[in-house]
Amino acid sequence: MSSAPPRSPTPRAPKMKKDESFLGKLGGTLARKKKTREVTDLQEEGKSAINSPMAPALMDIHPEDTQLEENEERTMIDPTSREDPKFKELIKVLLDWINDVLAEERIIVKQLEEDLYDGQVLQKLLEKLGHCKLNVAEVTQSEIGQKQKLQTVLEAVQDLLRPHGWPLRWNVDSIHGKNLVSILHLLVSLAMHFRAPIHLPEHVTVQVVVVRKREGLLHSSHVSEELTTTTEIMMGRFERDAFDTLFDHAPDKLNLVKKSLITFVNKHLNKLNLEVTDLETQFADGVYLVLLLGLLEDYFVPLHNFYLTPDGFDQKVHNVAFAFELMLDGGLKKPKARPEDVVNLDLKSTLRVLYTLFTKYKDVE
Repeated sequence: MSSAPPRSPTPRAPKMKKDESFLGKLGGTLARKKKTREVTDLQEEGKSAINSPMAPALMDIHPEDTQLEENEERTMIDPTSREDPKFKELIKVLLDWINDVLAEERIIVKQLEEDLYDGQVLQKLLEKLGHCKLNVAEVTQSEIGQKQKLQTVLEAVQDLLRPHGWPLRWNVDSIHGKNLVSILHLLVSLAMHFRAPIHLPEHVTVQVVVVRKREGLLHSSHVSEELTTTTEIMMGRFERDAFDTLFDHAPDKLNLVKKSLITFVNKHLNKLNLEVTDLETQFADGVYLVLLLGLLEDYFVPLHNFYLTPDGFDQKVHNVAFAFELMLDGGLKKPKARPEDVVNLDLKSTLRVLYTLFTKYKDVE
């Protein structure tokens, strides 16, 4: 790897211009076009556009902020929503996730809308997550070049997500226009698809200010945008089972189930001088699960088939996925849980897997 110091993909000098004002932050879906206007007229248009009960009382309107073409529309997140703790948590979780994925690339993302709009970071992120290489120019300075790269990246994302029937709530213009809502929709979808080892805050909804120019005047409206739902819906687990009921309504019975499963797994793992005290964490890397299956089916699992001391998320997922293959070979149904769920310390998923083994092998000595 290069020894070059970490840098933000889009370094820029601090400035105190329109970008810090209310309408200057609007991520447009259409390109901004400049026109010469009388400053006083523009300020009046801006004032009328934000004169609504939901708009913050004090706004710093820069004259250039109001230069929209007829029927042109811009959107931004209402400042009140930006201060919501759950919204801030969502931003932080996604930032930390991106920087963790791209750590080897020596890329540090500080602001989602400023660092992702040109497609450079999104390209690296998708290549890293998807273990692929996109046929795009590495560095593009012009707006046309950036949009061409972005188009290629988003088409690759579309190919990944469309088979799942997920709505695509973004496009080239909205991402390149630094529309934070679109960027968040994109990142949440990628995190869901790739089973990111993160916990997205649930039920994050923001108020979005929509400004459109009609008949020479600016008009504003507010709409709600749902960025996240529940963890189970986002991760695709729709069918409830007995474990859902135990978790929701019978914690005492759940503890009995956990004790029974611990007794069951230790009965066999003790043969290798191994002992489990925490089901959630000790099966997360897949090692104990692979060894347990070998003991239950009375065969030795070759060490080259799995990682005995896994290093990192991918190797842990490999181990759990391999254990699932062994379960299928043993005549069991494919687990409802996903390998990523077990690695992500999802207790309910781990219990489902172990209970499946318990049901078949409880009488094995």
